[in-house]
Amino acid sequence: MLKRIKKTFRLFQTKFSFGATSGIITNLGIISGLWSGAHPRSAIIGAMLLIAIADNISDSVGIHIYQESELLNTREIWISTFTNFLARILVSLTFMLLVIILPIKPAVICAISWGLLLLGVLSYTIAKDEEVNPCLAMLEHVGIAIAVVILSNYVGGFLISKFKL
Repeated sequence: MLKRIKKTFRLFQTKFSFGATSGIITNLGIISGLWSGAHPRSAIIGAMLLIAIADNISDSVGIHIYQESELLNTREIWISTFTNFLARILVSLTFMLLVIILPIKPAVICAISWGLLLLGVLSYTIAKDEEVNPCLAMLEHVGIAIAVVILSNYVGGFLISKFKL
């Protein structure tokens, strides 16, 4: 019984981690890329809503079709699709909440900190389950997210200054 519960939890964690990771990194890119524009709060929230809907559905359908091509059972395919969608929506909502309730500069700082913390905890949990070095896993995943934040900030700043957005 305990083994089955652990296996079910691991399956849920696997499905959730893909959507959560995608949601974290995408939202970090949006926030760090758009925060210095003329209307940062509305631009960020608008972009986050669009991504939470369009890109989320796109990813979920992509996972669904991929798993169908892998000939997985129908129940597992739908669990993956739904879990990915739900994880991304929930993660996106936490970032949106920060942007809505805080002044923009503290919201950006809190959102980046929140995203890196979530990614670090997720990486740590998975690494412990896989019995690999959690520090290396966290460093790798958080490092990628930091690279996204830096790159998005530069690209966003360039676009805003170039096109007077």
